[in-house]
Amino acid sequence: MKDNLTDQELHNLAMNIVGKELEDNGFEFLGVNSQLKRNPQFVTLKDTKLSFVIVRAIPYPVDPKYYDPQLMKSIKDHALKFNAKTFYAGVGLANSIDYDKPVLKDEAYTVNYEGLQEI
Repeated sequence: MKDNLTDQELHNLAMNIVGKELEDNGFEFLGVNSQLKRNPQFVTLKDTKLSFVIVRAIPYPVDPKYYDPQLMKSIKDHALKFNAKTFYAGVGLANSIDYDKPVLKDEAYTVNYEGLQEI
């Protein structure tokens, strides 16, 4: 029997997906924090503009575009002290064979990610 991915492994998977998008779009990484519950996950620079990016791995059937408004307000308030933009990146992850089953190690998964949402 295959093991479920842990919360940290799901988080790392989401970070890899978002990190690739940031890299492909010309963002330079100033800081990366992959620990669960530590924010922001990415501090980036693009065109001299600082950005804080919050990444969340979201299990099916939760809509990955919805975020905790209180958390995002506190991150945005912090970012504003640095004249930085704030982005939320919710990455929906599901078992590709059966969405109601957990994502398993070494098995296919489905990604529902529509890009960065500016807060």
